[in-house]
Amino acid sequence: MILYHGSFLEIVQPDLVHSRSNVDFGRGFYVTPLHEQAVKWCGKFKRRGKDGIISRYEYDENREIELKTLKFDSYSEEWLDFILNCRAGKDSTDYDLVVGGVANDKVFNTVELFFDGLIDKTEAINRLRYEKPNLQICFRTEKSLSLLHFEGSERL
Repeated sequence: MILYHGSFLEIVQPDLVHSRSNVDFGRGFYVTPLHEQAVKWCGKFKRRGKDGIISRYEYDENREIELKTLKFDSYSEEWLDFILNCRAGKDSTDYDLVVGGVANDKVFNTVELFFDGLIDKTEAINRLRYEKPNLQICFRTEKSLSLLHFEGSERL
């Protein structure tokens, strides 16, 4: 399977050192199988006057059985709870790989409304959905990163 990472740099050797904490699925290296989504991820860098660069990787799905994996097949209460814990810095799970939908750009406002008790989980999930198909895969351990193989990059 081909996976894409959108950034302002070519990332030949992904690592966990440069990853941010308190994001959707916690600290890790984020990729997507959707080229269009990687292009969108590059948009924030292009708006800041930097290049957008999509790095491309081959991922051996057959070896995924070696990893402790969490997959969200839909937007659900479990998905939202996991994102809320990760974004609050309270994730203590030991997953190598987490796969699921992207919380959209309104996530901060939605999470704030939920924490303030102004909306329930069902409403929060509905507000966090993307209309377009999307998928993010978070490689959270060195073991999982070893299954990614750099194939090249493109400058947008």
